[in-house]
Formats: sequence, C-alpha cells, structure tokens
Amino acid sequence: MTTESSPSATLKAYQDKIKNQVKEAKTKLEDLEAKARAQQAQAETATIDRLKTTKESIDRKLQNLTTTNEAHLAQAKADVEAEAAKFKSSVDELATKFKMHVTK
Repeated sequence: MTTESSPSATLKAYQDKIKNQVKEAKTKLEDLEAKARAQQAQAETATIDRLKTTKESIDRKLQNLTTTNEAHLAQAKADVEAEAAKFKSSVDELATKFKMHVTK
C-alpha cells in the first residue's frame, strides 16, 4: 500500500480546507447580516452584500480548480487562498466594527 496521494485527492483536500475556512466566515457573516438588518444598519448591510459576492467568487474559483491546467494550478490555488484569507479578514473586521457600532 502506498501513502502517496493522487493529484485529484490532494486537490480535493485543498478544496475542502478552503471551503471550511470560507464556511466559517460565511456563518459569521450571516450572523452579522441578521444583526445589521435588525438594527437597519445600511452601511454594514451594503458591506455584507459585497462580501456575499466575494464568497460566491471564491466558490466559483474553487470549482474551476478541477479544470485548471496543471501548469497553472499552483498560481490558481494561491489566488484562491489569498482571496479566501482576505474574505475571512474582511468578515472579522466587519464583526469588530459592528460590535463597536452596537456598543456606542
């Protein structure tokens, strides 16, 4: 039995890792959205809508990885990872701003 994983198994593991990161941030975003809508916080709601679009873009890019040419796969993965990290960071930043806004 070999311990080497196939490229498709490695890609699947990578996609699962990114999906889990994005899912965690999306859950936080949904919570923030509910709070923002309840308080009629229009600026936060607009930011949330923009972040939802970003999440959809990440989902599409993850899906496209399966058809990405092997020569371009490393760059494509780096792009997805960077966008996912930026998405998570933006959600965290929004959560911090929203907490500060609510406590004022």
